[in-house]
This record gives sequence, C-alpha cells and structure tokens, in this order.
Amino acid sequence: MQFENPYLSYFLLIVFIIFIACTIKQLLFYWGVFSRLAFFKQKKKNIKKQPVSVVLCAKNEYFNLKKNLQLILEQDYFDFEVIVVNDSSTDESIDLLNDMSLKYQNLKIVDIKQNLNFFSGKKFPLSLGIKSAKNELILLTDADCKPSSKNWISKMASNFRKKTEIVLGYGPYYKRKGFLNKLIRFDTLHIAIQYLSFSMCGLTYMGVGRNLAYRKSLFYKSKGFIPHYKIKSGDDDLFINSVANKNNTQIEINSETFTFSEAEKTFSGWIKQKKRHLSTGKYYKKKFLFFLGNYSLSQSLFYPTFIILLCFNYNLYFILSLFIIRLLSQLFILKKCMNKLNEKKLLVLSPFLELVLIILNPFLLLSNLFVKQNKWK
Repeated sequence: MQFENPYLSYFLLIVFIIFIACTIKQLLFYWGVFSRLAFFKQKKKNIKKQPVSVVLCAKNEYFNLKKNLQLILEQDYFDFEVIVVNDSSTDESIDLLNDMSLKYQNLKIVDIKQNLNFFSGKKFPLSLGIKSAKNELILLTDADCKPSSKNWISKMASNFRKKTEIVLGYGPYYKRKGFLNKLIRFDTLHIAIQYLSFSMCGLTYMGVGRNLAYRKSLFYKSKGFIPHYKIKSGDDDLFINSVANKNNTQIEINSETFTFSEAEKTFSGWIKQKKRHLSTGKYYKKKFLFFLGNYSLSQSLFYPTFIILLCFNYNLYFILSLFIIRLLSQLFILKKCMNKLNEKKLLVLSPFLELVLIILNPFLLLSNLFVKQNKWK
C-alpha cells in the first residue's frame, strides 16, 4: 500500500516488519515452549521414599499458622518433620507453636527472639530453618499457604531420583469474586506457564517459595543465599536461577500438590508484592534474560504495532490473519495449560488481562529503579 507521504510509508513498513517478527516470535514461544506444559504427561514413578523436612518462615503469622499448619503437620507420609522459623514475631505466634508442639511431635520450632537480620529479607530465617533440618530433602512453603491434599509431601518427594536436586511446584491463589482476583490469578498462571515450560526445555530459571523442594546438600554446595544475600528478595527464584541445570530439575503439577493462598485484596497491596517479585529479574543469568526479554518484548510490541497498522488499513487482511492465528494459538495453549493447573474461568478475559499486565509491568520495573524495596514483612 502506497501513501503520499514517503516518511509515513517507511514508518508503516518498519511497523509492519516489527509486527510480523513479533507474531512469529510469539508463535514460536507458544508452540515451541509453552506447549511443553500444555501437553505434559506425568510419568509413573518408582517411588523410593525418603525423609522430608518441611521448612516455613513466619513473621506475625498467628492466624495463618492457626489456619494452615495443621494440614501440613498431618500429611500422609512415613517420615517428615515440619520446621517453623518464628522470625521475631510480636503477635502470639510462639504461644500457638508451643501449644501445637505438645500435640505434634514432628513440629520443630526455631524461635528468633531478636531481629538479627544478617541477610536481607527472608533469607536469614530461612537459612536457619534449613540448617536445623535433619533430612536431606527440603520442602518449602509459606505460612499463608495451604496444601490442597494430604499427599502434598508424598507426591513432591516422589520426584527425587538419583540426579534430581530440585522439584518445582505450583502455588495458586484461591478463586474469589472481583476483577483484582482474576488479574492476580492470571498473572500467577502466566508466570507459572513460563517457568514450568522453560524448565521442561532445560532452561530452569526460577521457582516459587510457596511450593518448592530441593536437596539440603545442594543448598550448602552452592553456599545458600550468600551469593545474593544483599538483595532483599530472591530466596526462591535467584537461588534456583543460580543452581538449576537441564539435568537436575523436575516439575510436579498434580493438583494434589498445589499450595493455595489468599490473593491480595487491595490493588496497592498487590502492586507492592509484585514490585518485590520483579526486583530480582535483573540478576538472572544472561541466557535467561535473553529468552525472557525476547518473549516480553515481542508480547509488548505485538498489540501496538497491530493497532497502528489497523488504523492505517495497512495490509488489512494479512495483519488480521496473523492476529487471529496468534490469538487462537494463545487461547488453545492457554486453555490446555489451565486444565493442567486446574485454573478456571480466566480464558475469556485472558486477552484483556494480558493487556493490563503488558501496560502495568514496565511501570513497575521502572519504579523499582527509583524506589527502595521494603523488607519481606
């Protein structure tokens, strides 16, 4: 299509080329990477049972501990301990834990009475919990997380074979009413699709502390959190980013292993949480930054280039065809992944939710450059 203004013609040609490149990249990610999770079939495992130490940190988490800890302590597994690190809580957490320890012999309490935070954020108390563990297999979760079944430990631990040092799980949020809940659940789903799919490609770059397992020997071999102790976040993703390889990681997506928690109820609370999570991305290995950056950039440029070409009626039928192919591919793969992760009632809104995140994430990343991050609690 020719325009009288040559500069406009050149501009639209460049936009057209960018749009095609972004579409191709998006299709490659959806069919080459995310389809790994969409069509994943869990293999039957020859389970060699091994003792497990569940470790969680709690700072002023009385109500969450009262609500969730019992199910963790009553897991259906032959040999496990639950270590709760009470991180200088000022509520009645320690009283609750002491009372529960009278009933549950497998509960071990690590009580930090003073705020001796040699590390930033959660890393110091978590390190103490891992050091206190008597077993080789460490299973992590948070005080506000509730396992979906009594088989959580059993099924997570069953993934540890001779070469396996890391097991990635999924930690969804409860489905509640409201747009914010849908946005948070979609964001969590989208992130999970990425880190689980990339892991199946041999590119494990993160895990989430709500549901994550690894060997204690790996923690000590890699010097724990010392390589990034000055960074407040990253006790899960930065650690996994530094120690995972294509041979030592497995994923577990059986719905009985999910650990559920309540999503933030206010937009400001979620923004604060999300900024903390995004603050660690710049410390990832360069190869992961390359792949993730390519995906995010192609995703971010896809919609604006499409809108520009649409407004100028530039190769209309061709760009509409590419848009529909990408959209149908996205919805198909997303639906398959939602089925795997047991997420419901997000598909119809997913293109709009994706747009919201595309617009929001750059602002959050920029704000992290200028605003100092808070502690974990």
